[in-house]
Amino acid sequence: MKTFRYLPGVATLSLDDTTCVGCGMCETVCPHGVLKIDHKKAAIIDPDGCMECGACATNCPVHAITVTPGVGCASYIIQTWIKGKEAATCGGGSCC
Repeated sequence: MKTFRYLPGVATLSLDDTTCVGCGMCETVCPHGVLKIDHKKAAIIDPDGCMECGACATNCPVHAITVTPGVGCASYIIQTWIKGKEAATCGGGSCC
């Protein structure tokens, strides 16, 4: 989802490709297509599309993915959809 963006380079998403078994769960559960299976391993293909929901890390059976939900202000992005950009707040997270 290339139109979904907040601040570039703030997502805490990381992947240990040596631990990854290529099961594809991360690709399946990611709502924004941030991860993709490539050469039988997961790859982060769109890090700035990550809203840090944690679905990929929660569903990774070998814990190869880590993310700290909320650090990249996923709540801010959702609020802009609901309230509009002028009324949205970050909530005092590290991005503000």
